Amino acid sequence: MKLATLKDGTRDGQLVLVSRDLKTAVVADGIAPTLQRALDDWAFIAPQLDQLSRQLNDGKLRRTFDFEPKDCMAPLPRAFQWADGSAYLNHVELVRKARNAEMPASFRDDPLMYQGGSDDFLGAHDDIVLAREEWGIDFEAEIAVITDDVPMGAAPDAAFQQIRLLMLVNDVSLRNLIPDELAKGFGFFQSKPASSFSPVAVTPDELGDAWRDAKVHLPLRSSWNGKLVGQPNAGVDMAFNFAQLVAHAAKTRRLRAGAIVGSGTVSNQDAKKGYSCIAEKRCRETIADGKPTTQFMAFGDTIRIEMLDDEGRPVFGAIEQTVAAPGG
Repeated sequence: MKLATLKDGTRDGQLVLVSRDLKTAVVADGIAPTLQRALDDWAFIAPQLDQLSRQLNDGKLRRTFDFEPKDCMAPLPRAFQWADGSAYLNHVELVRKARNAEMPASFRDDPLMYQGGSDDFLGAHDDIVLAREEWGIDFEAEIAVITDDVPMGAAPDAAFQQIRLLMLVNDVSLRNLIPDELAKGFGFFQSKPASSFSPVAVTPDELGDAWRDAKVHLPLRSSWNGKLVGQPNAGVDMAFNFAQLVAHAAKTRRLRAGAIVGSGTVSNQDAKKGYSCIAEKRCRETIADGKPTTQFMAFGDTIRIEMLDDEGRPVFGAIEQTVAAPGG
């Protein structure tokens, strides 16, 4: 199934099912008014949604409409939990190497994770509105899963069974605010504004063979101002899979249905695969030349993040955003 949330003037939007080719959709409010409502009773509601999805893909429904990603909110416009990991250690190593710091050995055994703001997510085509360019505006292309209830202390195998949906993420970061925040020893806050998500969230079966070992084995494409700057394979160099990340998040607390857990910036050791955030490009420049030359994003810049299957078809639809000043 592919699910989306349409803007309807409310905080949580209207749940729709989207065809596999992302061209048509049908309102699902007769089954569940919102995605959160569906997740709250997934065992009962998911089979009904699946039946409607099959009818949609088989062309057996009359009350369909053209699907327009610009009309979408984030699949979950607000969530009870947003925890973002850093599963691609190549990204972590580059950042630390650029400032001549060794990566602690524990990072290879215990995932990094922070808890982000989840009360106000952006839709895939919403502008990234920020007050100042000098904050160091950066995109971060990632993948995230949405879970059902996960018991506290769940092992990775059990956590894997509770993964319900996947989607793409633009985890916007304000790089020039991060050092002072981390220096306080209390983590990210102002340096992590609202994150953005793909137009649709998909059930794991929609990925076919690309979903294995709790990883997505497809390239994640990032295009900055129309130029492709990265296409690392999300299934390569991922040190902690989604089962491990969800289990890590649930080590000392329960996760409730609708919890979102992110992969962190997708990054491959092969530099030819490009980058999924500007900071990584700047780190490579610092390592090679002693200083970075690539600038962060400016007002008017665009970012497009998408994932194509092996036949070149979009899986989640694209995140396509413009950086804008307030009132711009």
